[in-house]
Amino acid sequence: MGLEAVVNEIREKGRREAEAVRVETRAEVDAILRDAQERAAGIKISAQEEADRAATHTINQEASAANLVVKRQVLNAQKTLLDQVYSASLAAVGDLPAEFHEKALTELLKRAAKEIKQGVVHTNERDTPVVEGIISRSKTLSGYTVGAPVDIPGGIIVESTSGDLQIDHSYRTFLDEVWESGLKDASEILFT
Repeated sequence: MGLEAVVNEIREKGRREAEAVRVETRAEVDAILRDAQERAAGIKISAQEEADRAATHTINQEASAANLVVKRQVLNAQKTLLDQVYSASLAAVGDLPAEFHEKALTELLKRAAKEIKQGVVHTNERDTPVVEGIISRSKTLSGYTVGAPVDIPGGIIVESTSGDLQIDHSYRTFLDEVWESGLKDASEILFT
């Protein structure tokens, strides 16, 4: 074998070894790339899941806040409506015929006379002449005088002569009592 054959053999052996190193390196690079891609995919899935959780949390918070705002607006609208119903009820009682007011005032004065024997009766300006007539016609009410008109929709406020005791038999007071006891029922009727 000549020198050239030895050189060729060495070259061939070097080429084979270089090719083997390249193949081995390529396999290691592919393994490293696969591992990196798997880790990247895991990170991507984890990030997506976290983003989904954050988005769901944000959506739930916004929905809760929106529901709260809507509920508050509904409650405010219901309160406004109930206030309007209350005012309309009070106005409707005040607009009843004079005969109703005279009967009501007579009964309220009799009721008050059981608790206060002598005192001053206050009523609104419209009912003052009616109360004066009732007091002048009734002997059981002889201890009463009519005081200055007060701003009430109807009924009476009786104050003892000493000023120690006051009874509020105004329509507003009676409506307030009925309103408080019947508010739940009224709400159910109006809003269900």
